[in-house]
Amino acid sequence: MLEKQRISDISWKKWGPYVSNREWGLVREDYSENGDAWNYTNHDTAEAKTYRWGEEGICGICDDLQQLVFSIGFWNKKDKMVKERFFGLTNGQGNHGEDVKEYFYYLDSTPTHSYMKMLYKYPQSPFPYEDLIKMNAERSKEEPEYELIDTGIFDHNEYFDIFIEYAKESQHNILVKLTIINKSEKEASLIILPTIWFRNTWNWGYDDYKPQLYSKKEDQIIINHKDLEIRNVYAKQSSKTLFCDNETNNKRLYQSSNESKYCKDGINNFIITENPEFINPENAGTKASFFIDESFKSKESKTFEFRISDKELSEPFKDFDSVFEQRHKEADDFYNEIQKGIPSEDEKLVQRQAFAGMLWNKMFYHYNVEKWLKGDPAEMRPPKSREMIRNYDWKHLNNEHIISMPDKWEYPWYATWDLAFHTISFSLIDPDFAKHQLKLFLFEWYMHPNGQLPAYEWNFSDVNPPVHAWAVFRVFKIDEYLKDKPDLEFLESAFQKLLMNFTWWVNKKDINGNNIFEGGFLGLDNIGVFDRNTTLPNGEQLEQSDGTSWMAMFALNMMRIALELALYNNVYEEMAMKFFEHFLSIANSLDNMGDENFSLWDEEDEFFYDAIASSDGTHMYLRMRTIVGLIPMFAVEVIDDEMIENLPNFKKRMEWVLANKPELASLVSRWEVKGQDSKHLLSLLRGHRLKRLLKRMLNPEEFLSDFGVRALSKEYEQKPYTLNFNEIDYTVKYTPAESDSGLFGGNSNWRGPIWFPINFLIIESLQRFFFYYSPDFLVEYPTGSGSYSNLDQIADSLNKRLANIFLKDENGKRPVHGQYERFQTDPDFKDYILFYEYFHGDNGRGVGASHQTGWTGLIAKILQPRFSQKEIAESETKMPEDTGVESKKVEKANE
Repeated sequence: MLEKQRISDISWKKWGPYVSNREWGLVREDYSENGDAWNYTNHDTAEAKTYRWGEEGICGICDDLQQLVFSIGFWNKKDKMVKERFFGLTNGQGNHGEDVKEYFYYLDSTPTHSYMKMLYKYPQSPFPYEDLIKMNAERSKEEPEYELIDTGIFDHNEYFDIFIEYAKESQHNILVKLTIINKSEKEASLIILPTIWFRNTWNWGYDDYKPQLYSKKEDQIIINHKDLEIRNVYAKQSSKTLFCDNETNNKRLYQSSNESKYCKDGINNFIITENPEFINPENAGTKASFFIDESFKSKESKTFEFRISDKELSEPFKDFDSVFEQRHKEADDFYNEIQKGIPSEDEKLVQRQAFAGMLWNKMFYHYNVEKWLKGDPAEMRPPKSREMIRNYDWKHLNNEHIISMPDKWEYPWYATWDLAFHTISFSLIDPDFAKHQLKLFLFEWYMHPNGQLPAYEWNFSDVNPPVHAWAVFRVFKIDEYLKDKPDLEFLESAFQKLLMNFTWWVNKKDINGNNIFEGGFLGLDNIGVFDRNTTLPNGEQLEQSDGTSWMAMFALNMMRIALELALYNNVYEEMAMKFFEHFLSIANSLDNMGDENFSLWDEEDEFFYDAIASSDGTHMYLRMRTIVGLIPMFAVEVIDDEMIENLPNFKKRMEWVLANKPELASLVSRWEVKGQDSKHLLSLLRGHRLKRLLKRMLNPEEFLSDFGVRALSKEYEQKPYTLNFNEIDYTVKYTPAESDSGLFGGNSNWRGPIWFPINFLIIESLQRFFFYYSPDFLVEYPTGSGSYSNLDQIADSLNKRLANIFLKDENGKRPVHGQYERFQTDPDFKDYILFYEYFHGDNGRGVGASHQTGWTGLIAKILQPRFSQKEIAESETKMPEDTGVESKKVEKANE
């Protein structure tokens, strides 16, 4: 299969959808005194301001260094501006934080981007910019967001469906097809502006080389850049070409003189005013568009063709249809093989769009913190105050790579723990890319010299859950299965760097040296009673059940990686033992804190809670039932007797520890008692505690929803949790969708909704526990039903609940689409899927960032057929051929 053969050829990924959907409002473009990134650059200034670190566009593509960008603009002859970028609200404008207010859908992409397709729905009436800002400003946090569809702009089908497709003839020869359909009963006009431009690299004082675009005829733009193979852009239907420069319009923005006569917004200004003074009559510049003015009859569809090429072509569209047909067929063949075990067409549709969303959300990310702090030689020096606003202690960070983003509009910057989950789904279709993403963040220009991984650009020093090691081993095993060969270099290299990260956690987040970890908010935004990053006023400390449990999981992940490496190099047996003892120490601390032997497991409630430790050594539970109390489930590992027997040094040391430190051995789940088929369990939970946690988790009145596991017990809907602490009253109630709190900007909510990453880890943990316990280990499911299931059956059922968010129900409706009947029944909407940030805890409606196919892209993995647990077990425990033991079968891709 051609696509499968091309995946390992990096040159086929030279060009891709690496253009941000939003560059304005970002930290890296913020040079203000006070760090107000949202207002230093905004949507209203975007068309006139040249960016320092990246570019934005609609359905844009670029090379992997973003030297040259291609995107498409549109004008319906009614809007106040050309539609060159997607509109959305800033964090301060939205009643629930930043939010894109457009409808676009990622429909298809291969891993090499040899074929890509997306859909944009562009209204024919004036775009309601002011209405969206005004109505959202008037709504409280208790009300839902005011969406584009609420404005009524789609009520009479007065919009265009714009399908944008790309097909690569070769690595530097890219075909572009627009299929535009007038959905209205009325005739409508549209100006189409396929646009190509250079990212401005010449204004900052490092390199004054300035490439050029020029044209000698209306259907061709010539590209002159010393480092690029691509030389020409062709249009089949263009009537003329328009040129300006990618230079800031200082006169418009700052009332100062312009360095260029034809500024970045020149083409926009010409289109809106028809005044030719805004465009270069010499047909040259650093930004250029083809001009196409078309009228569409009612329901009429038209196709427009373009070609970006490294060759001079006398007939650029001669093979256009055949190339598109071939690449589309290859994409179908590729996914037919991936999806051959998936039973329903609807599941295939959802999974393929999930993969498409992940692939389209890859982005060129450029940020050099030291240069950003100091300012560029050719620019005014940034205010001194900026040096202490944010990221001043990350001067080593210098990123210039293609990275998987959570959402290229709402989160066009990486988040390290998000990315770990991205790689699981990516590994099914492009394991090389998945491995590369994990390795990036362990390189010295990402990882801090002290071992910390960068969180995200708003504050690289924030702390995300340490799931990188988990992802490394999962991706390693999936890659090994797909290629029938272990990439030991990847695993060993990642392990060495992860040692530094583990040490950072031990040194920085275990304040008292007692193996209880205070990670802060740990990516869970408003999950707690108060901001968990806050320093408590009287010297109290927050002892975190989740922080400690994440570290127990981290220790087990590192132990498992070391055991795997020890199968090939026995030196790693010592490292495996180190992490085995680390895990036991953390387990001990979770149950025996301080002189009072305080435990984060509350024997009275039989649940894990955070606790406040006072300076006098006493502790107080924060008895609020959240997923924080379920995270101890994630620290679980099952090891087969055969593996232990084949690692004699590890076995000897382990037996000594268990014999001489029985107080540690007794804390984990009965290591000395073998499960089915001579397996050993390392876990923070004994069988009894596991069942007690599951009793709450599987209770529909608490955590269990029809669509997964909620982040907060539903019990707090009618009886909110209350706490008086330091004479301040705190209240937390179950809010199943949008946040009613301003914590962390209020743009996400962990107080009731369903989040995919946590659900995914719950499901995986249940599968591991099932692997140890026999199928006879039964739990009431759902709690109170009188019906009992084993842990594997429960895991499978939770998988289906998550899948049901997206799949059609018995009435043909998709819960993700929520309350909008148009999205549920209209053939032009109902089968286009948005993969939101999180989901309503009761009805499955999509909430938050609408294109966060990043970790919600785990649905692609969830829909992939599972292999048997027996095959999984065999793959993990047998020795490789070169040791003389039976050849090790690799862990199946869905362990």
